[in-house]
Amino acid sequence: MISPGGVPPFKVREAIAEALWDNVKAQDLAAVCEYLGLEPQQPGEDPYCSKRSYVKARLQDMDLPALVTVARRVVAEYGDEDLKRVLAPLGLRGVGTDMKNLIFAADGPKPRIVLPDSIGNAIRIVENEQYCLVYDRPLGEHGVSWADLADWWASRRSEAPTTPDQSRRELHGRLRRSLGGNGAEELVFDAYVKLGFDVPALIPQVYLHYDPYTVAERQGQPVLARQRMDFLLLMNHRARAVIEVDGIQHYSRDNPQKGAPPLADSVRYAAMMAEDRRLTLQGYEVYRVGGQELADRATAEKGITEFFTALLRRHGHLEPER
Repeated sequence: MISPGGVPPFKVREAIAEALWDNVKAQDLAAVCEYLGLEPQQPGEDPYCSKRSYVKARLQDMDLPALVTVARRVVAEYGDEDLKRVLAPLGLRGVGTDMKNLIFAADGPKPRIVLPDSIGNAIRIVENEQYCLVYDRPLGEHGVSWADLADWWASRRSEAPTTPDQSRRELHGRLRRSLGGNGAEELVFDAYVKLGFDVPALIPQVYLHYDPYTVAERQGQPVLARQRMDFLLLMNHRARAVIEVDGIQHYSRDNPQKGAPPLADSVRYAAMMAEDRRLTLQGYEVYRVGGQELADRATAEKGITEFFTALLRRHGHLEPER
């Protein structure tokens, strides 16, 4: 099997074995392999004989997606440049541009933004700043975790400090409030939060584009599609995943006949798909959740949890499934 990036599985196996040979001592190799989700040491095996052979034996029966998961974890632990180069054609290094501005969780009127320094891409919110949050810390190689976001939230408080648990609860409440009572988005958010505190933050209502004009000022002509995304995950190695929860308004329009059901809107749907393709080509992963998937809460929560678990494993944020 050759991947879409033209990298065969054996090349990934070779690169993983070489990276571990170069970065891990023989006496530690068995423990490191187990940490990476690989098979434990068997009777008669000795990593001292050949570190490369020891690793390759554990990778031999893995398909490409499983190899990629292991490779991501190796890069996360050791930052091996040769392994990074092997992974690069597979599109596993995420979005190439640095994060400059993260404006999110708007729970009121749209902020008014100006560009005081276009050369440095600096922005300033001059109106309605109180209704949104602006994360102003550098983006690390691991993305933005709940821990990062909670630490940032605590640091911006002007009143007396609270306990970490109180601060986290406040942050959770503030983020959830930005969903505006949208039950489908709240379900997705609540299911993700249950995955724990040591994973990337599910950041709601993130400004992706900014159009300073109102619909009336533009006379109904759209300039920038999808100004806000429902959720954003900033993960290992610049990987960024957009999560959109699609209600009926994403693919329909109001019926002029009073009381009649909405009409399918192929133009709106096509524009949405075109925007998805544009984001994907920029390096984003785009995932859509259909509103109908969330009709039954118990079933929906299970499905959403399974999806997020698989996504986080793919990017090395959760232990591989055994």
